[in-house]
Amino acid sequence: MPKPFLSVIIPVLNEAAGIRSQLEALQFLRGKGVTLIVVDGGSEDSTAEQAGPLVDLVTHSPRGRAVQMNAGARASSSEVLLFLHADTALPSSVFERVHEVIASGAFWGRFDVRIDGAHPLLRIVERMMNWRSRLSGIATGDQAIFVRREVFERIGGYPELPLMEDIVLSKKLKRIARPACLRERVVTSGRRWERQGVLRTIVLMWCLRTWFFFGTDPDKLAVRYGTLPRQR
Repeated sequence: MPKPFLSVIIPVLNEAAGIRSQLEALQFLRGKGVTLIVVDGGSEDSTAEQAGPLVDLVTHSPRGRAVQMNAGARASSSEVLLFLHADTALPSSVFERVHEVIASGAFWGRFDVRIDGAHPLLRIVERMMNWRSRLSGIATGDQAIFVRREVFERIGGYPELPLMEDIVLSKKLKRIARPACLRERVVTSGRRWERQGVLRTIVLMWCLRTWFFFGTDPDKLAVRYGTLPRQR
């Protein structure tokens, strides 16, 4: 049997409020032979139970987005892996566009992003994200990174960091080839931006990137960002 072409790998943690609607929106891909894999990092709600009927596989791993995405990659047998955040929606042309650029020789790529939300600053943020990514060749997880399995395995998968794993992955992949930067947009939730304040979040993200560049421990950055609890 030939390998399936594409797997969509979704790391989740306590996403019961929205996981069903997101997965229902992805059902058209299963009709194209795409494998949907949800990797639960220890949810304390009904995330895994709700996801089960709507995906090809629900698997479990220790908590951590990078750890979960690597577990999903190991569980997949597809030629191409696409990593999707639980609060991000894919464009309807995702299968055709990924197939097209991979067939043309691309090793990896990402989509442009739109942030869902009404705040006018979000329009500026998303334009800057897309422009910076296209210029630098560095992608963020919000942009639905996809990569040939052989290349992903060659670089050792995602570095299992609590934060900035997508930046490190992109840098490794860029040594092999620059990404295919697709102009079709994924739509990602603006809930963190709006909850914490758009301007405050912009400043925080730039600070985190700067501190990471100068070698600050990613665990400490994750505490500042809110993905790891403070040690008492």
